[in-house]
Amino acid sequence: QVQLVESGGGLVQAGDSLRLSCAASGRMSNTYYMAWFRQAPGKDREFVAGISGNGGSTRYADSVKGRFTITRDNAKKTGTLEMNSLKPEDTAVYYCAAKNSGPYVYSAEWQYPYWGQGTQVTVSS
Repeated sequence: QVQLVESGGGLVQAGDSLRLSCAASGRMSNTYYMAWFRQAPGKDREFVAGISGNGGSTRYADSVKGRFTITRDNAKKTGTLEMNSLKPEDTAVYYCAAKNSGPYVYSAEWQYPYWGQGTQVTVSS
C-alpha cells in the first residue's frame, strides 16, 4: 500500500507564505514523480505543480508560476510546495499525488494513481 499524507495547510492573509509537505510511505520507489493539485469550492480539481523523480524537472500552472516552488527530498520521501505571495484565489484544498515513474511530469489527474487526503489552504483578503 502507498500512503501520501499532506500537512501545512491553514488560514493566512493575502501576501503571506505557506509551506505544504507531503510524506510518502509504503511500496513507492524513492524516485517517484510527484505533483500538487488543488480544488476550490465549486470548481474542478486543477494541476498546480509537479516534479520529476530526480527533481531535475518541474512544471507549474501559469497561475502559480513565480510564486510557488515545488521541491523534494528523495531520501526522506517527502515533497514540499512553497507558496509565496498568496492570493485569495489560491484558496482550495490542496492534494499531493504521486506515480512510481515518469518519464514526464504530467498535469493530468488520471496519470497519478496515489493521492493524499488533502489539506485546506484559505487565503483571506
